[in-house]
Amino acid sequence: MGIEEELLLVDPVSRAVSPRGPEVARSVAGELGGRVGTELTRYQVELRTDPHTGLTAAGEQIRASRAALVRAAARHGLRVASSGTPVFGQASPLPVTPGPRYARSVATFRALDDEQSTCACHIHVGLPDPRDAVQVSNHLRPWLPTLTALAANSPYWAGQDTGYDSWRATCWGRWPVAGPPPYFESPAHFDELVHGLVEAGAVMDRSGLYWDIRPSHHVPTLEVRVADAALTAGDTVLLAALVRALTTAALYAVRTGEPAPRPAPEMLRAACWRAARDGLTGDGIDPVTGGLVPQTELVERLLARVAPALRRHGDLDLTREQWARLRAEGNGAERQRAAFRRRSSLHDVVDYVVSVTSPG
Repeated sequence: MGIEEELLLVDPVSRAVSPRGPEVARSVAGELGGRVGTELTRYQVELRTDPHTGLTAAGEQIRASRAALVRAAARHGLRVASSGTPVFGQASPLPVTPGPRYARSVATFRALDDEQSTCACHIHVGLPDPRDAVQVSNHLRPWLPTLTALAANSPYWAGQDTGYDSWRATCWGRWPVAGPPPYFESPAHFDELVHGLVEAGAVMDRSGLYWDIRPSHHVPTLEVRVADAALTAGDTVLLAALVRALTTAALYAVRTGEPAPRPAPEMLRAACWRAARDGLTGDGIDPVTGGLVPQTELVERLLARVAPALRRHGDLDLTREQWARLRAEGNGAERQRAAFRRRSSLHDVVDYVVSVTSPG
């Protein structure tokens, strides 16, 4: 598995995002090499791990890379914040990173790119066979709302509380090819649909498929893209453990001929919307039955589903420990709001996010 994290640069005085991503990325490239890169907006920097088979090593590399980025940002007088959306304002149009692909994106998608300062966490799991990738995608679709609720970490946008735990996920829903992927009958069905979307101009190429799950266009993996950028490295590790275990369980189901659930697309979309709005609090929608279920119960169902895979990977104790922490502290959105409630200060929110992005 491999992990990609998009992070924001912020000014320590104004707490607004800072458009110096390319400079900071260049200054840390000597230390991180190919594990650091730029994103569409100059507010962002992307960190990537090497491929890992163990969560401990992956978590250590995440922490080390975050710490290196924090040091590089400090040399430029900036701070690093891992949040799905900026808390404070941004220029419009956004300061776009130079490059022909980014320029083409702005020309194609216009004002949609003004929301591209949102930050996600992407988990890649090795699946070199295209048939396995599309079938596993089918099995993962019903779990997307639960992963959204767990990983929600973007309650603020432009200096206001949106009322959503994941405003990033809500923004992404406006793109022409985003959200839960379709049910794919075969690799040929996937290829045919993608070809049609490219021909129609809805995506520029396969790298522009913004579905929450997609076969990667450049590495032999299935990429799960549903999550906000995680507040802490521990949150990222929990997400990675669950995504890998879900993929393992789904692959076993494929091998044993277990059919993938086929929730109605409308119900799955509604379940994702409610998960983005309410996070772990209150009820979620079971996308298969359509019934309302406490969101924490849906998480427990996910854990029960993947327990054998977690045990096989040696991740069961770590995952249960991290889930217990999350139940006690709340997801990232809840913790951001708790920081605000102390003094009703959005500056405190940014300072808190900065402090836990790479503590110590």
